[in-house]
Amino acid sequence: MGPDTSRPDGDEASKSRRAAPRWRFTPKPLRREVPLRRSLLLRLLAVSVVVSVCSVAATAYVVVQMTAVAIRQEQGQALADDAKAYDALLGYAARHPDWSDVTGTVAALARRTGHRIVLTSRGHPQPVADSDPEPGVPFRPPAKPTAVIDPLSVNPDLLPRSASDRIDPRAAGPFLLPRGERDRLDIVASRVQACLREVGQEDVRIEREPSGRSRLVLPPGASTTVRCAITALDDPTPTEKKALSALSTLVNTCLAHRGAPAVTLSLDGRGRPVVAGRETGRTQVSSCVATSRAEQLAPYVAPAAQLYVSSPGRAATTFFALSPANKARIAGGAALVLLVTVAVTVLAGIRLVRPLRALTAAVQRLAEGDASAQVRVTGGDEIGRLSVAFNSMAGRRAELERLRKAMVSDVAHELRTPLSNIRGWLEAAEDGVVDNDADLLASVLEEALLLQHIIDDLRDLAAADAGELRLSKVPVQVADVLAQTANAHRADADASGVTLTVTADDETLIDADPVRLRQMTGNLVSNAIRHTPRGGTVTLHSRAADGTVRIDVADTGAGIAPDELPHVFDRFWRAEKSRSRQTGGSGLGLSIVRKLAETHGGTVTARSAPGAGSVFRLTLPLPPQPGDDG
Repeated sequence: MGPDTSRPDGDEASKSRRAAPRWRFTPKPLRREVPLRRSLLLRLLAVSVVVSVCSVAATAYVVVQMTAVAIRQEQGQALADDAKAYDALLGYAARHPDWSDVTGTVAALARRTGHRIVLTSRGHPQPVADSDPEPGVPFRPPAKPTAVIDPLSVNPDLLPRSASDRIDPRAAGPFLLPRGERDRLDIVASRVQACLREVGQEDVRIEREPSGRSRLVLPPGASTTVRCAITALDDPTPTEKKALSALSTLVNTCLAHRGAPAVTLSLDGRGRPVVAGRETGRTQVSSCVATSRAEQLAPYVAPAAQLYVSSPGRAATTFFALSPANKARIAGGAALVLLVTVAVTVLAGIRLVRPLRALTAAVQRLAEGDASAQVRVTGGDEIGRLSVAFNSMAGRRAELERLRKAMVSDVAHELRTPLSNIRGWLEAAEDGVVDNDADLLASVLEEALLLQHIIDDLRDLAAADAGELRLSKVPVQVADVLAQTANAHRADADASGVTLTVTADDETLIDADPVRLRQMTGNLVSNAIRHTPRGGTVTLHSRAADGTVRIDVADTGAGIAPDELPHVFDRFWRAEKSRSRQTGGSGLGLSIVRKLAETHGGTVTARSAPGAGSVFRLTLPLPPQPGDDG
């Protein structure tokens, strides 16, 4: 058995064209839902979040920067005020043995800095001096003082240029020169200054150390001369010798207790005691010198006191101020936020608009008749799904257009042959070539019946394609339908020398349209008879299995090649290249069988091998049985 070849003779070129396999468009399935991570709504939300985050971040950055600047300025000012008060009170302590006269100094500092300054003895909350006391309210010092005023233990954080031994250089103590010695040193310093100026050193000036000693300050790189006797200013005075001797005794006593050798002390250019020789860098010597100096100076300086600095009546300066600098920062931050917002919006807009523009261009090409219009799918979001749907629609439209053209061509070819034959017979009769007898009328009638058969088949297919094919389902005995089909085709089978047999279960009932069911089985049997050689067999067989009834039409014909088997149900398709009127049909029989089977909710399949015959199986659903679920 082979595919339906019920078709009149035609030109061989047309036959070859219909034998070629036909391309089928398979639309890409669309997912029902877009994944959340690819959703266009989520992307728009992400853009909004990015813009908001940029705005908040820029605003926070500007506020933090301006606040940090204001805080640094406030802290710097407070530290500067604290350092001024600390330095002034430290100088007072270095020059006075007690705090009895410090009130005036504290009041002056309070007026200069705008702070309340309170000075208390260490370990005693009672103020030694208070620049702004509250009547009737005792002073309650904070947990931690601003600083400790101790000229023998200077705080390097508040006074970075303090000496390494942390003793305030203004604490002269026994090294403080009396007026007579100061006057003599002033005379020597003036004489040396005049001498240096005579030799070209004009920028020489005289400075006075806290001890009262005069010191010459030369510009950088200046040279001295022996003639001016500048070293005369380095000689210790009697007062300094006495104090230096007492300090040496203390230092060497300390070193003796530590098992270290004695050292010799001298004065540097500023009149400060230093260790002469290479022992200067020793840790023990430096420690003993610092301890001995503190012990020697203790009776001459005020005792350690605690300093408290506060601003009870002063407004904070760390608030936001619309200064020119802050205005510039605000404008810069706003411009940056605007730039980032515009950039993000433009990039997001471009990404959103680009596929829409491509889709619009493809729609325009499709409207202009370009059936191959397609768009590139760049994502899996809503626009991507729209692109996939458009490509599917465009592809389906292209295939429908191709099928329409092929259908018109096939129909024209199928109708041309019988019409040509009718015309030929009539023209021959008119010209007297053939007799106008019963044979002529029989031939013309045969061609007219073929035309009617093709038109009826096309009408059935068109109704099935449009979903307008109506079925009148009733309970049908499958065995009866097969018997009726066999009886209707028995004469054709006998004329072709083919044996037609039927085996069916008499108990099988299905809900079907009996007319359409006979049409399906009749088309299969007619096709099998045409392609079974004389002496062959065509068998109709039915059986119920798995809730369906399977009707098989098997023949012992030449079979169908594997590459041609998928096309046997295509319209007007034939595998044979040579056909005659005796083997011809409409070319639509198997296509009608497939459409009718689908309308009944069933299927039709074919299996075959060259030289082994073919089997066409019609599978239809059985009606639900009592007790079945659903």
